[in-house]
Amino acid sequence: MVKFTGLNHLALATNDMDATIHFWRDLLGLRLVAGLGRPGFRQYFFELSATDLIAFFEWPDVEKIPEKDHGAPVAGPFAFDHLSLGLAEEDDLWRIKDRLEAAGFWVSEVIDHGFIHSLYAFDPNNIPIEFSTDQPGCDPRDHPKMADRRPTPGGLEGSAPIPGRWPEPERSTPQEDKLVYPGEGADFDWTGKA
Repeated sequence: MVKFTGLNHLALATNDMDATIHFWRDLLGLRLVAGLGRPGFRQYFFELSATDLIAFFEWPDVEKIPEKDHGAPVAGPFAFDHLSLGLAEEDDLWRIKDRLEAAGFWVSEVIDHGFIHSLYAFDPNNIPIEFSTDQPGCDPRDHPKMADRRPTPGGLEGSAPIPGRWPEPERSTPQEDKLVYPGEGADFDWTGKA
């Protein structure tokens, strides 16, 4: 089975990279760790944790998404509801709340969801953000629970992956076919020596 290390990066979009930088770097405190760009293309990456990044493409003609309450159902094509960022301690919720309010951003009250405490806000692109702290002894990663009163059949099958549900590859990719092609940023020295 493949072992995941986290969310390498979540790629979002903005039409104003500077406003995005000022919010994510200067207000929330995430380091701006990479910037790719050329005429007609720009993508910047912010460090969320030791293994997780948030990235933004800057597209001049993209429009802010309409503001929608976190978790409110919608109809029609839709793929993304909100981003929840984990915080190390409960007091961090209050620090984020104070900083957002001081900067003039709307922010909810702290909400108790049982296994997490959360507050909600929006970035300058109207991207809905939840800030969450795990509650002691209530980590579903340690003790998975199905609290849905009408779970789907798949949900009733348990938390562990079920072998045999999908076909296994008939063969592994041969070493000589494991080719990696250049993409954006491939020509930049990422070693830090230049």
